[in-house]
Amino acid sequence: MKNILNTAALISILLASSQVMARDDQKMHPLEDALNTAAAKEKLDPQIKLFFGNQPHPAVEKTLGEWKTNKKTNGFNKSDKEACEWTLLSALLELQERASKEGGNAIINIKSNYKNKEASSETEYMCGSGALMSGVALKGDVVKLK
Repeated sequence: MKNILNTAALISILLASSQVMARDDQKMHPLEDALNTAAAKEKLDPQIKLFFGNQPHPAVEKTLGEWKTNKKTNGFNKSDKEACEWTLLSALLELQERASKEGGNAIINIKSNYKNKEASSETEYMCGSGALMSGVALKGDVVKLK
């Protein structure tokens, strides 16, 4: 009987601690900070323009479809901010690759789509950070601008 009680107590402790570890903080972060990192300046293609939320853009010559991306990164040894900026960059690079593949020169109406919950902003993006991972999901319209 004593072993059963000890086992039950141990299971209760483990379950309680797993709830603490299962963090999923969803937070809006400034786009400007992420886009001004050295990695973003080096890797983003300046020939494929990015327009967030309702930012004004030149006239659309051709719409090539809406595309989604969902990226995650290991948050180990990174602050939430660093992990989110890295993950945003990865998501934007995927959108730019899609635009290039489809013959587009821009992605417009870019919005966060974390866990299929849209958040549109010209200045911020949504990132979810947990105990081990951070994630950014975006969607936007690939277009050919005039």
